[in-house]
Amino acid sequence: MSEERHQKRQQRLKEQVDARVAAAQDERGIVIVFTGNGKGKTTAAFGTAARAVGHGQKVGVIQFIKGEWPNGERNLLEPHGVEFQVMATGFTWDTQNRETDTAACQAVWEHARRMLDDPGLNMVLLDEITYMVAYDYLPLEDVLEALKNRPAHQTVIVTGRGCHRDILELADTVSELRPVKHAFDAGIKAQIGIDY
Repeated sequence: MSEERHQKRQQRLKEQVDARVAAAQDERGIVIVFTGNGKGKTTAAFGTAARAVGHGQKVGVIQFIKGEWPNGERNLLEPHGVEFQVMATGFTWDTQNRETDTAACQAVWEHARRMLDDPGLNMVLLDEITYMVAYDYLPLEDVLEALKNRPAHQTVIVTGRGCHRDILELADTVSELRPVKHAFDAGIKAQIGIDY
């Protein structure tokens, strides 16, 4: 391709992008969903949260099913004023007790509702909440209502596999991660600093 053709093509592309940027004038918080069966949903969410903190924004984190695992993201972000609330029971397949899992979910959900009502928070991360809806530990209607009624400037990130279609419909941005290859399938143990 000649240099002249390349420049013309790039100029057309620039004009299209500039027009889209100029047309996007709505300023408000958004709902972002990271879902799918691939690795990286929580990682992507925490990358976005770290970016917000880096810009001086206030972020709150709710972690469903993570339990008391060592948490590198928490180690990094909590000293920068990020509040973490973690569901006490951890992975529900470890406890196998629906009653205690539901109670633990409801307890951490109260913190989520508080954060979703807080106009001082720019972002709330609801890590692995999709499982709580899928397992009927948390009513879908409660989640949708809280998302719809949050402060207008607040962004919410939802993570987890099998995100309910109503949450996907409400969301402004949805990314689906799909598995191509995973080290665990080859017998490689989850590693601190890489996987958690």
